[in-house]
This record gives sequence, structure tokens and C-alpha cells, in this order.
Amino acid sequence: MDSLNEKCAVVGVFNSNRSATLCYYSLFAMQHRGQESSGISTSNGCNIITQKGEGLVTNVFSDGLQKLVGNISIGHNRYSTAGEDSKCDVQPIFARYSLGQIAVAHNGNLVNTKEVRDKLISKGAIFQSHLDTENLIHLIAQSKAEKLQDRIIEALSHISGAYSFVILSRGKLFAIRDQYGFRPFSLGEVKNEDGTKGYVVASETCAFDLIDAKYIRDINPGEMLIFSLKDDNATFESVQIFPPKPKKCIFEFVYFSRPDSFVFNKCVYEVRKNMGIELAKECKIKADLVIPVPDSGVISAIGYSQESKIPFELGIVRNHYIGRTFIEPTQSNRELKVRLKLNPIKEIIKDKEIIVIDDSIVRGTTSKQIIKILRKAGAKKIHLVVASPQTISPCYYGVDTPDESHLISATKSIEEVRDFINADSLHFLSLDGLYKSIGYEANNGESYCKACFDRQYII
Repeated sequence: MDSLNEKCAVVGVFNSNRSATLCYYSLFAMQHRGQESSGISTSNGCNIITQKGEGLVTNVFSDGLQKLVGNISIGHNRYSTAGEDSKCDVQPIFARYSLGQIAVAHNGNLVNTKEVRDKLISKGAIFQSHLDTENLIHLIAQSKAEKLQDRIIEALSHISGAYSFVILSRGKLFAIRDQYGFRPFSLGEVKNEDGTKGYVVASETCAFDLIDAKYIRDINPGEMLIFSLKDDNATFESVQIFPPKPKKCIFEFVYFSRPDSFVFNKCVYEVRKNMGIELAKECKIKADLVIPVPDSGVISAIGYSQESKIPFELGIVRNHYIGRTFIEPTQSNRELKVRLKLNPIKEIIKDKEIIVIDDSIVRGTTSKQIIKILRKAGAKKIHLVVASPQTISPCYYGVDTPDESHLISATKSIEEVRDFINADSLHFLSLDGLYKSIGYEANNGESYCKACFDRQYII
């Protein structure tokens, strides 16, 4: 995998006196979805307090959560897909407006951001960030509706794109998913120490596991959940704002989601293992070993090995402790940049014909360097086998991807890509094989966005 980056993660907790702590651990579980910044907003019933900053979850909240006292919280991890990398672009976004106080966090990408922003500015709106998320705040503030729920619905009618929103008022929590359901967004239940129950929403179910929450269901495409207290009991109301038109992001299975998450009602681990199995059926190669590119290629490599009966070995070791502060190698020394993260085990690889499993090829530069270091380690032959189809188009729905001119498979044939990366052979999983891995059937009501593979954009 080279140069596709995770999007963002959101979480919301309602009716727990440990709401900020539960948000913290949920964000920690979803750190893979964004490492640039993190933040939590908490309501104590009278005011919303926000603590946020640049860096990993553990760094941002290294001084503790003492300020975040309240029973309702929302949280956010960010990888920039819209906006610029600055302190102003850290979420959640907090604002005071005519109905009181509000905080918003967002996972996704709005495709009509500039158009909406220009209209808002023409009406006097002043923006403090480059975030598409801030558009929603201004749309809510400018609405004349008397209730926040109605203002949110009106605001959503003006925006288009992929979104999972968590919105915090002083007494309620709102969770909204776009009508296409591009990004995963799930609902869970937590048990409080006094026996009462609370609710949690999160981008991935791995967050539920860490805080001992029970998965209830996915939030439906086009649905808004409104959490409130009735007779001191936590409850929620479901409002179907838009008719569902499911187009779930297929790349969540390929790379983004954690393997222990339950995404789009499927176990990510099982899907990725199935990808390896389908690869082995489509791509029959004689070799000595199957080796994954860690970490994203490991599960598919297990499936490939089991189906092909070729031994599996961890022939490449990943250094998990490289942060953002390491000294960046010069542009001319890309091999060192790869070696900082990945190092081959020569004793396993030397004089072997190997099948290397990776999840995808984007620019091709990282694959080229991996092949180079494997040849230096003594590999006799190297077959690169990719557990997804060719990535030929950028994503506009919340994934940080290069433009099409930088996607190697958009401009080169498979043979030309193989020649560029210097592999002995190169193979990609077919789209049909990916469908089989997911268990997709055209007549079962499921539908996926696969624009990165076929240029068929939804909006």
C-alpha cells in the first residue's frame, strides 16, 4: 500500500458519566483512521467544553480529561481529506449561536463545499477553518427554524457528499449518515455502573470492543438518530431524512477498516482472508513462500497460503514505532524511506521464489522499493500479487488519494506497471473476485461504490 490515507473517525457517547473517557478509548481504537489531530467535546448540561490538538490521541490528551466533565461527548480523529493541515482545522468544531451552543465532528467529504461556502460568505458568514464541516455549522446558524433538529435537516438539504456527522448540543446528541452510506457508522449500547444504559455511535465497531459496548446495528443510510433523556432514561428517535441509496465504500474492506471491525454487516478479517483465497484461485503460481507486505497484506496472504498450499512466512518486518518526527530522507533516497518502515528477513528470503501479497498499488513507488529490497535480500523470483483490482481513479468521498495522473494503473498497463516496479510477475484480484470475497450478489439489495476501480462516480 502506498499513498492512500485513512479518512477520519467519529464517536459519540450519550448518558454516561464517563462519556469523555469512553470517547477517548474509542478514538484510541480508531487511531488508524486519522493521525493528524484528535479532539473531544463534552456537554455538562449547561456548557460544552472542547479539548483538542494536533497529534495522536495519547499525545493530545496526555494531561488527562479532567476538564471534560459531562454525560454527553463527541470525538474525532483527523486525516486531512478536505482543508489544510492547520490547528484551525482540528475537530470537533464548537460554536455559539441563537439556540445556544453546538459542536460538530465529521467523517467524509462534501463534494459541493466551495459552492455552499461561497453562498454563505455572500450572506456574511465568516469562516475560521478550511474544513468542509464548518459549512454545516453556518447553515444551522443561519436557519430560521425554531428547533435544532429542524435546522439540521434543513442544513443537510444544502450539502452533498459522504458524511457521518455527530452533533452535540447541551442536552442532545445527533448522529447522521449520508443517504449512500459511504462510510461505516454503527450504533452500540453501554451499561453504566448504576445499572442505567447509555448509547455510543462510532465509525468502526472495534471502538465498541474496547469500551465493552454492545453492537446494536448500523445507522441506516439517510438516517438521523436523536439521543435524549426521557424520565431520566436514555432513548433515541430515528428519523429517515433521505431515502436510502446504499453505495458503501468497497475500499473499507481492502484497506481502511481494522480487521477486527464489523463493517457493513461483515467481518473485515473474513473478507480479507477471502480475498486471498480468491487470489489463489485466480492466480496460480508455483513458488516457495507466500510473504505479506505488513500489515495490510497479512490476512490476504494467510488466505492465499491456505488455498494454494504454499507455506506462509512473515518475511518482511514492519517497524511500528515511526512517528512524524523522524528525519525525512531526501527525495533521491526512497529506499531508505521504505527501510525505515519495512525490513526483509534475509534468512527466509534468500534463494527463494516468493509470492508477495499487498492490498493495493497506488503510485507504485513503494512497491518498486519493496521489490528492490527483497532482491537485495536474495530473493530468486518475486511475484507481486495484489488483493484488489487496479486503482485507476481518485476518491472524492473522504479518502485522501492522488489525482488520476499520479495513479500508476490509470496511465500504465499491467505489464508496464510490472516493468516499472521490476517484479517477475504482477497480478491483481478481479472485481468479480472482490465481489465473491465480500459475498456480494447483485440481487440481494447490496450496492457498493467502487469508483476507484471503475470511474463510476455516484455523485
